Amino acid sequence: MFSVARKSALCQARTQLRLSQPVTVPQYSALARLLSTLAVLEQRDGKLNPASLSAITAGTKLGGSVTAFVAGSGVKSVADEAAKVKGIEKIIYVENGAYEKGLPENYAPLLVENIKKGGFTHILAGHSAFGKNLLPRVAALLDVQAISDITAIESEDTFVRPIYAGNAILTVQSSDSQKVITVRGTAFPAPELEGGSAAVEEGVDPKVESTSEWVSEDLAKSDRPDLGSAEKVVSGGRGLKSKEEFDRLMPPLADALGAAIGASRAAVDSGFADNSLQVGQTGKNVAPKLYLCAGISGAIQHLAGMKDSKVIAAINKDGDAPIFQVADVGLVGDLFEKVPELTEKLKSQ
Repeated sequence: MFSVARKSALCQARTQLRLSQPVTVPQYSALARLLSTLAVLEQRDGKLNPASLSAITAGTKLGGSVTAFVAGSGVKSVADEAAKVKGIEKIIYVENGAYEKGLPENYAPLLVENIKKGGFTHILAGHSAFGKNLLPRVAALLDVQAISDITAIESEDTFVRPIYAGNAILTVQSSDSQKVITVRGTAFPAPELEGGSAAVEEGVDPKVESTSEWVSEDLAKSDRPDLGSAEKVVSGGRGLKSKEEFDRLMPPLADALGAAIGASRAAVDSGFADNSLQVGQTGKNVAPKLYLCAGISGAIQHLAGMKDSKVIAAINKDGDAPIFQVADVGLVGDLFEKVPELTEKLKSQ
């Protein structure tokens, strides 16, 4: 993947800098000069997904150079836009409509080819559907272990990730020569979008034939903020009792706040809301400035997806509901009375 001399220097530097006490990444300054990170960015229809920029932030914490990668149809303009992001030294793009939908069967060989050419020591992507689908396959092709959903970086080979729905924190040390990692976007805020001046370079395209073909997609469209990146989120749970009540109470409240709409798994499984709105361990991880939930009891699987929110407000008729243990603001009462009342007060302001 990279030269024997470079690998030897990396191992030697790692050995010399291994200390008895935990150290911070900047203390690995000698080693950091040998590191190089490839941050895989996600784009759709010629627009960069801001959530994927968390990979760049994580790369800068490692030290060394950070190169971004993007592929698809009409991505030259996306690459030019990403070149302005602070923290990137270079951005590699591959112009080919075959990679537009991010199918891992052909995207993974493309990524591996460019990893080999660049000799990158760390490959990072956001812990989104795109990253979770792609990077394990890349890791398999490189014959290394994939490390998923990290929330902190202790050193160039040691990372922190939650397990058991966030009830335990695991510190992982990897001895692989290349680290393939997905990062939790809520733990690594996006870098500044202006002020950078990265070089833009065309990448290698192996044009691997794929047995998979993109047929179609059915997306839920909304004028509201995107759930994954919204500053305010309003979520409904099983306590709403039906899809009709969910649709009657939650959208007006979200509109009054200018918020995105989310839902618990129980609400999604009951058919109250689309699965694209699910927040939790098996849904989306969100960390808005305000997370307001109604009719959600607070199962650990749901808390795993929203506990990093800056302010958590909860409405529930059960004063002993687990959600009140993590909520900053709690309102005990019948949500069918309290939610309309709150919505009217917000509109009057």
